[in-house]
Amino acid sequence: MAISTREKNILLLAGLVAAVFFVSSISPAISAKYSNRAESIDRVSLDIEREQRLIAETDRWRERRQAAQEAQARLEKQVFTGGTIPVIEANIQRKLSADARDSGIAVNSTRLAERLETEGWLLISQEMSFSTKNAANTVTFLQKLQVSEPRLRVTDFSINRSRNQYSGSITVVGFARSPSSLGDSLEVR
Repeated sequence: MAISTREKNILLLAGLVAAVFFVSSISPAISAKYSNRAESIDRVSLDIEREQRLIAETDRWRERRQAAQEAQARLEKQVFTGGTIPVIEANIQRKLSADARDSGIAVNSTRLAERLETEGWLLISQEMSFSTKNAANTVTFLQKLQVSEPRLRVTDFSINRSRNQYSGSITVVGFARSPSSLGDSLEVR
């Protein structure tokens, strides 16, 4: 059986339409699959690069964390603690008096502590009058306060000489976390 030219043209046209249909329906699916695969490869490459960078920086972050923890520990040593505000005030007064006695200074009197509480912190100001026979004792006293732990900061200092004795007054401040902001986990120093 022979195929006429017209039938050949129809079959050729049908084949061409089938090829166009095949390309137009299959080609986007293949293209989408290739695009998804390329995106997946890019994501995996980025993840690998990020992991390698994190591994390389692990030591640096470890050192930074350790430095931050050491700084936090140093700062915590500078803060007074106590279960209540009067206990914290007593701790500050006791520390001030002990540093004075250790420096050869006689404590004449102490005033009631003044306090300021804000945003979970407590600032306590303590004034003390003192006397000593040696002026060098006051320098020793101030040096002790400068390196004290918990830290007492001098806000006011005055000294007068009368005959063979020096008398003066000092005001220091100490900081503490407000007992109300800490809850029940307070430690007394």
